[in-house]
Amino acid sequence: MPQAKSSRFRANRAGGGVPLIVLQLGASSPLYEQIYLALKKYIVAGELRPGARLASTRSLALELKVSRFTVVNALDRLLAEGYLAARRGAGTFVVETLPEQRMRPPRDATIGRQRRRVGGTGAAILSRRGRAVSEMVITGPRGDHDQPRPFHPRRPPLDIFPLALWARLVRRQWSSHHVHHLDYGDPAGYRPLRERVAEHIAVTRGIHCTTDQVIVTSGAQQAFDLLFRLLLDPGDKAWIEEPGYLDVRAALVAAGAELVPVPVDRDGINVGEGIRRAKGARLAIVSPSHQYPTGATLSATRRAALLDWAYGANAWIIEDDYDSYFRYRGRPMAALRTLDYEQASEPQVIYVSTFSKTMFPSLRLGFCVVPTSLIGPLANARAVADRNSPIADQAALAEFIGEGHYDRHLRRVRVVCQERYESMRFHFKRVLAGALTLSPSSAGTHLLGVLGNDLRTKLNSGSPVDAVCKAASEDDLVVFPLSRYCLQRPRANALVLGYGALTPERIAFGVEQLARTIERVCTT
Repeated sequence: MPQAKSSRFRANRAGGGVPLIVLQLGASSPLYEQIYLALKKYIVAGELRPGARLASTRSLALELKVSRFTVVNALDRLLAEGYLAARRGAGTFVVETLPEQRMRPPRDATIGRQRRRVGGTGAAILSRRGRAVSEMVITGPRGDHDQPRPFHPRRPPLDIFPLALWARLVRRQWSSHHVHHLDYGDPAGYRPLRERVAEHIAVTRGIHCTTDQVIVTSGAQQAFDLLFRLLLDPGDKAWIEEPGYLDVRAALVAAGAELVPVPVDRDGINVGEGIRRAKGARLAIVSPSHQYPTGATLSATRRAALLDWAYGANAWIIEDDYDSYFRYRGRPMAALRTLDYEQASEPQVIYVSTFSKTMFPSLRLGFCVVPTSLIGPLANARAVADRNSPIADQAALAEFIGEGHYDRHLRRVRVVCQERYESMRFHFKRVLAGALTLSPSSAGTHLLGVLGNDLRTKLNSGSPVDAVCKAASEDDLVVFPLSRYCLQRPRANALVLGYGALTPERIAFGVEQLARTIERVCTT
């Protein structure tokens, strides 16, 4: 073992303090650093009190049996960091106020009382809106997993994405336009991408717009956040679907909106009930093509009623068209924005879509189609938020669409999603018949699983769905209760079950595991 050498903590004949310092000869850290750390520890702990005078460097060197140069190096570091102060002709002293104390912000008694009331968590420094936003947790624990966990909703089939093709397109951007892609971009988006988007939605969604009306955003979530901040003042009422997309609700809370939950049935949002609850609402956010999470499609009658209300109330409609491309049976209804365009000189429907579901979530690219009057304000709001999305990714996506790869990928996605939907129905019927009944669907990447009466009785719990979800999480499954997407307790005891990212083999594994989870909950 390395030899240790020490000195006693005392005052020398000249009156300076000589603290006990044990030096380890042959240790990995140099001697001057050992002296520095020991003195700093004494000062911070208060054993060398503020104003205390240290012995001279010569005395310390003799006491520690090291060179004076070693001691000087240690003290110089403490002087530089503000723990010691040198006075010409008088010596070296411990400072009256330590650096840690100078770095603490001053607080009056009122702030201290607030912090104590909230348990010292720091919540008192947040605004009322900040506290409301912090309470809305929209993302769960991620973790490291080799395969996607059953049954995480809103996940596309990433395993079939043409990764090699995408990598080639990205490399092409950097090899041919590398300098251009290093500069700031247009906050409204890379123009060739906006052109390709306008062309694509004209064919696939019946939306005819100019390139300028397409604004590229960092996914649909940023589009919601920017639009709500532009169109709503704090306290303005906004219709939301009940149940509805949690992330939209969080963005409305962040904008300070007053939420008006409007029930959803098999025909979509109940427009008549929305008018009864808040006829003068400033805005409505709807997912008419495939409602999340019920899967309902807004009927033609209610589409007309919704537009009539918006025209009469001079209100905005935000159309969330997050997964209309995932329809694998029949043709999807035209976008609500198309009907609005045919009837109004200045459309009041703002169309929002994303590539996170059709491509991959980490791409973080989406877009919205806005009336001419909102082009400038929304582009400027994007500039304020984060300036622009990475240009190389936008350019690669523009080529992916323009060269036809996007359409081919979507066709393959539809086939795969139908296969996985059929696999869900087969395995749930085989393993959990009677315990869980899956909702019928013709689109999307998730289903509702309604708990059967016998299972609810066996669980013998005030909240059987929550009991299943909690146990499923412990078994590495991601199963959300329908109540997660509601402001009021739903009448149905249902689970939201995603399957888009799961192969048939992974679905079979997940169903077997869920069955074991439910059995464990029923027997405890």
